[in-house]
Parts: sequence; structure tokens; C-alpha cells
Amino acid sequence: MGKNQFVAALDQGTTSNRFIIFNREGRIVALDQKEHKQIFPQPGWVEHDPVEIWQNACAVMRGALSKAGLAGSDLAAIGITNQRETTVLWDKHTGKPFTNAIVWQCTRTDAICRQLAADGGQDRFREKTGLPVATYFSGPKIRWILDNVPEARVAVQKGHALFGTMESWIIWQLTGGPAGGVHVTDVTNASRTLLMNLRTLQWDEEILQTLGIPPRILPRIVPSSDSGMWGATAKDGPLGAAVPVCGALGDQQAALVGQACFESGEAKNTYGTGCFLLLNTGTTPVASHHGLLTTVGYQLAGQPAVYCLEGSIAITGALVQWLRDNLGLIAAAGDIQALAETVKDNGGVYFVPAFSGLFAPHWRSDARGVIAGLTRFAGKGHIARAALEATAYQTCDIVEAMNLDSGVPLSRLKVDGGMVANELLMQFQSDMLNVPVIRPQVSETTALGAAYAAGLAVGFWSGTDALRSNWAVDKVWQPAMAPGQREACYRHWKKAVERTFGWLD
Repeated sequence: MGKNQFVAALDQGTTSNRFIIFNREGRIVALDQKEHKQIFPQPGWVEHDPVEIWQNACAVMRGALSKAGLAGSDLAAIGITNQRETTVLWDKHTGKPFTNAIVWQCTRTDAICRQLAADGGQDRFREKTGLPVATYFSGPKIRWILDNVPEARVAVQKGHALFGTMESWIIWQLTGGPAGGVHVTDVTNASRTLLMNLRTLQWDEEILQTLGIPPRILPRIVPSSDSGMWGATAKDGPLGAAVPVCGALGDQQAALVGQACFESGEAKNTYGTGCFLLLNTGTTPVASHHGLLTTVGYQLAGQPAVYCLEGSIAITGALVQWLRDNLGLIAAAGDIQALAETVKDNGGVYFVPAFSGLFAPHWRSDARGVIAGLTRFAGKGHIARAALEATAYQTCDIVEAMNLDSGVPLSRLKVDGGMVANELLMQFQSDMLNVPVIRPQVSETTALGAAYAAGLAVGFWSGTDALRSNWAVDKVWQPAMAPGQREACYRHWKKAVERTFGWLD
């Protein structure tokens, strides 16, 4: 095998790190994966250990290369994709984080967000950022660390603290860490901080002042696929070679690219820990009036940014994990389908998993989870089925808002992520949306998108047409539910959602 025949991506996810090596056809050559600890210091708080994540990242890089019988020098480039909004502050001289990373699901910034909203409403920064004020985003998390971690506050004053979302942390470590690591963030991740102006693609001075965040701790904003290259991996690092690091995308935007949704009007939905539906709206940001986010989809070197409308759901796959870990209802996540299939319908049971409030289109941090419609008839099969259906119903809420915002009704949905293996869920999703649901042959579209971004930057792929020709259908589900039944199911779901509101005073 000649050198540089492959491109790889590190997928720094919410629950694990994966390193996947792809060939020119966008097919997987090797994959290695390692889970990291989920840390819950108190109700509503979620943390990760950034050092553990970096060590695991190194382990999976070595693991995938070893499985493929390849050396780091066989890679033409490496891309990073990451759980978005998760926030880390570290010391640039030692590489030591000041505290655990605050995860996107964490609600500890609720008081900060309420204070920000009291002074101009939940939408006070939406015109500039495309985002509501919510615990989800990184800006308030930085503020929380500065308010609550004295060591970080002192380091910021002295000028040796750096902030990053997870791709910034990984890129900095990969390119040398304290010995000259590159401090960058790509436009998609920057667009999730509540600190970047969507139109200028730069940090917004006014918002930084409002939040009291000094600009010097922030990374430089770069395109998602950057032929200027940010740096190369350190030769004594996990790849054992100098490999260009030149692609980065937040995980949901990476899936959009991996699904080859390059035309305005194309959409994809990723079913992971949470669920994220992105609709390509072209090179102009479209403001949402129905609770969606306006976000950067991707930016290729030397080209304008492409924007998206996004619907974010906090808890989908995580609900299946909860049934497994907290209730012991199933032994493994994959068992949920068999349990749900022991009953013919949900038996009137609806499960709204507002464990950390509700994200789009409701944005209610005061909501908490409910199981509604329980009778003596209901059994664990009904609860399992209601948990799966919750994912499909939450997606319907997003699509309804998206159709209103974009004025273009969704005609088909490309899907990816861990839950697309669940045939029961995919059929129910098609039934409820009343459109075909399409699963591609490569379901690892998140890592693939990051690999594409890196490969485009070094000319491994000639352009987006080459990526489009790699995309192939695996399976299509067609809607098969009577309209009256669909309407009745959805009406009950909406009633159940209303029951979650205002649980926290």
C-alpha cells in the first residue's frame, strides 16, 4: 500500500471516542472505540474528564492503525468531529484542565441564563448568534467556570488560560500541546458557543463584554475544511508521524457533510445520545420563529459558509441507556426492540424524557420527564415502546417547526446514528412523518463527514461531487399508517409534553 491512501477521523462523542480510517470510496477500513466516564456530581450536572478523553483518543488512534496494519504515515490527513458545546478551560503551559469539562447536557448554568434572559429576553442574542439563551451553549458555561473555579479565574487574568470546545482541546493536544499546540475552533463549533456572530463568523465583542469573557482565551475561528492547515500531529504523538490536521466539524454538522447534504433543502437526522435534525438552507442564515436554531452547517476553504436550521433533542438514545442502567428493564441497548415488539402498540403510554428540560422547539429548562397514560394494563413492553416512540415524536415536533420556518415541506429524511439499526423505530418514524426514511450504507456519517473535511483540504477528494458519488442507500422505510391514527397518536403526544412544563419552580 502506498502512503497517504487513507483519511481518518477522530469522533470525540458524548459517551466514547472512536477513531475510524476510511478509504477513497468513503468505506470503513478500521475502527477502534473506547467509552469514557459520565460524571454526575449532582442532579442536572454532567461532566467529563478531558484528560481521560485525550488518553482514550490516543488509545483508539493506535488501536485502529494496529487493526488495519497501517502506520500513521499512511494517512493523508486527519479530521476531528466532536460533541458540541461541551466546554473546557485549561492551562496553556501545563496542559492541565482547571476543572472537568462541562457537558452540553449540563443545566448548572440555569441561573446565569435566567439572569441574561431577564435583561433582554431569551432571544436577546438570537439576531447575532441564531441561538436562544439556554444552558445548552458554551458561553454561559465559561462564565460559570470563571465564577466558580478560582484557579481558572487567576489564570485568565494572568493570560495563560485557554478555552475550547472538545475539538479545540483535541487539536491543541494533537499538534503539540504545551509545546506549541495550535489553538483553533472551526466555524460550526464556534457557532454553538453563543459568542460568535453568524454573519461575520467572528467572536462578537458586545456579547463577550456582556458575559465578561476576555477575548484572549478564545481560539481562532477557522473554516471546517482548511487547506491552510492548522498544524500536523506531533511525531512523538499517538500517530507516530506528522499527519496534517485540517478538518473539524461539530458532530451534527459532520453528519450533514457525511450524508452529502450539500444542496439547499436537503436534511438529515442523527439518532444518538440526543437527536439532531439539520436542514441545509444555503449561504444565507434563515432566522427561526418556531424554536429552532440557526447554525453554520460547514465552510470549505475559500468559500462562503453554508447555514442550517437545526432542531436539537436532548434525550433519545440516552433514554434507552436509562432504561438499561437505571431501571434494569433491558440488559443491553440492542434489546429494546425485542422488548417493544412484545406488544402491538404503546397501550396508551407516552414517555416524554425531559430529564434535563426540553430543547427544541420548546426550550423549557423547567420541564422534567413524565410517563403519561399509565393504567394497570401497561407493562414493560409498553414502556419500552413508548421510549422508542418518544424519539420519533420529538423528531415530528422539530419537522413541524422546520416546515413552518423554511416554507419547504420535508419530502424525505436521511438518517444516521446508532439508533437507525432499530427497524421498529425507523418504520414508526416514517409513519409519523408521512415521508420516506432513508438509511445510507455507511451509517458512521459523523466520522465520515470529518474525514471528508480533512480529505478535501489536502486534495484527497476533488470536491463535493466526489463525496456525493460515494453516498449509497442501504434501506428505505415507507409510511404505512392511516392518517386518522397518526393524528390521534400525535395529539396524545402533545398532551403528554404539556404535562412536563413548569415542574421546577
